[in-house]
Amino acid sequence: MLFPGQGSQTPGMRETVARVRPDLLELVLEVVGADPFALVEQGTAYAQPAIFCASISGWVELGRPRADVMAGHSLGELAALVVAGSISERDGLELVALRGRLMQEAGERAGEGGMVALLGRQAAALAAELADANGLSVANDNSPQQVVLSGARARLAEVAADAQERGLRAVILPVAGAFHSPMMAAAVPEFEAALAAVQVAPASATVYSAVTAAPFDDVRRRLVEALTAPVRWRETLLAMREAGADRFVEVGPGRVLTALAKRTLSDVVLVGA
Repeated sequence: MLFPGQGSQTPGMRETVARVRPDLLELVLEVVGADPFALVEQGTAYAQPAIFCASISGWVELGRPRADVMAGHSLGELAALVVAGSISERDGLELVALRGRLMQEAGERAGEGGMVALLGRQAAALAAELADANGLSVANDNSPQQVVLSGARARLAEVAADAQERGLRAVILPVAGAFHSPMMAAAVPEFEAALAAVQVAPASATVYSAVTAAPFDDVRRRLVEALTAPVRWRETLLAMREAGADRFVEVGPGRVLTALAKRTLSDVVLVGA
């Protein structure tokens, strides 16, 4: 099972949560202090808890299915850990809400960060070189044809031009910060402290960390690292396939991860594709 991250929001998320988990809708309104579904386009502080709740509700709507392996893209890791029983639902929601707020505040505090998507057949092969040459970081290695770089906003146009010269398409993303890069460091201390107070139990399935592209070995440590480290999603999918996973189901809003899996894996069943 795959759980989506930011950018997967859909218009019908609130209705799904209200129908399937009205108690969870009440809880997210309490935790966030506002309706995150109404404000989802106003930043990570609202988008992340909204997508988390929609993912949990989507899993419930499917009949609470079990899986041998799970993974989540960025904030989706917390949904995967909740479904696997490693973190309680309330703790997961509170962590997601805090994470979204801290990431938004870190982006606003830095004020000069941004992200650019590199698209094309050679995106994964050229991304690290382009990032190094332009003082940026690889933020999301999503598929062989899609990689996102993070860093100083002033450098995005330059790296986009360099990418286009190499035959890639480059799209500067409308985001408020350089997520999954060292520019998110201000979000680390408070999130780390919150995680220290959360109980972590053994998971009912193997949950992969997109920081290491391997099963979680230290949940708290990897979730903290995920704020500033790249999302190694392409490698995570390949590692899950290597471990024997041959049927992938995306749980939650949208089908972003299904599309990425289709571009990365050629010999698997993609449910809902």
